[in-house]
Amino acid sequence: MRNNIYLLFLPLCTLSCQGNFAPVAENALKPVVITEVASHDTDDPAIWINPEDATKSLVVGTDKDSDGALYLYDLTGKVIKKSIPLKRPNNVDIAYGMMINNQPTAIAVTTERENNKLRIFSMPGLVPIDGVGIEVFTDETERGPMGVALYTRPSDKKIFAIVGRKSGPKEDYLWQYELIGNPNGMVSARLVRKFGSYSETNEIEAIAVDNSMGFVYYSDEGVGIRKYQADPDKRDNNQLALFGDKDFKEDHEGISIYHTSDSTGYILVSNQQMNSFMVYKREGEKDNPHAHKLVKEIPFSTLESDGSDVSNLSLGVKFPKGMFVAMSNGKVFHFYDWRDIESFLNNTK
Repeated sequence: MRNNIYLLFLPLCTLSCQGNFAPVAENALKPVVITEVASHDTDDPAIWINPEDATKSLVVGTDKDSDGALYLYDLTGKVIKKSIPLKRPNNVDIAYGMMINNQPTAIAVTTERENNKLRIFSMPGLVPIDGVGIEVFTDETERGPMGVALYTRPSDKKIFAIVGRKSGPKEDYLWQYELIGNPNGMVSARLVRKFGSYSETNEIEAIAVDNSMGFVYYSDEGVGIRKYQADPDKRDNNQLALFGDKDFKEDHEGISIYHTSDSTGYILVSNQQMNSFMVYKREGEKDNPHAHKLVKEIPFSTLESDGSDVSNLSLGVKFPKGMFVAMSNGKVFHFYDWRDIESFLNNTK
């Protein structure tokens, strides 16, 4: 959760800032690209990988407002398209291989908070393929969908949306839906699971799925990062881990997972009020794969970052080892060269 503070100076400032967050550190990593400014309030990005030429990949970002939309950026940060108007789109995620009219299709899924719906778009054209949207948390007193992450099950390539909300019960806070491509070219959804503990401290917005390892992580803001099995067929709703509970100033926010192999890598979580990201081992510790100890805190130039995404694929000369994207105040997203993050991680000082 962020204060609605919009700064009148460049996001790279090192001046003291108003609000309850820290100024950008002098040694903060600097972005290679800052996107063009959105209309209202950027919140969460997702990277779409062009299967034919990764250097022509795109970034989808939410503009969170009652008159909001999804924005499509190229790798120079230029806005190349906006979606249809959306009522406060909050978070967004991307999955590949949804069968639409017998054709594998990449999809971007966002939560439309004021309409209590999921909205689904084909990529890269941002074409809506959900009719008028898919209602979520039906028959619940507390709805207001916020976070969303997509899980593609390796065994059968079925795609599931895991959805969080503004407020809700202490248990079964997250609902998981199977997304189904229909012969009419539209996507529908079927509720398959309710799971996840909630502290009632703040809210749950940031959700991320590790497809290959089969785990879902989410930020219980002000408390920590919770970890569960992602596959609903495992029928395992037990919490596997709660970590980062002593590392953050206030809110735990955006989560991104960088792969260094099929089973190793890093989990990056926004320490929002400190303008930094906390880094944990994806694989956990040798004696316990669900023990995620802090590896390093990295200062970034983003201000009050809510959402983020990362890819380990080469996206051209600016991002040869991958790209990290983070929302920042100022209605923008920052694109970082993974090599700069890697250098910080390798620096033992």
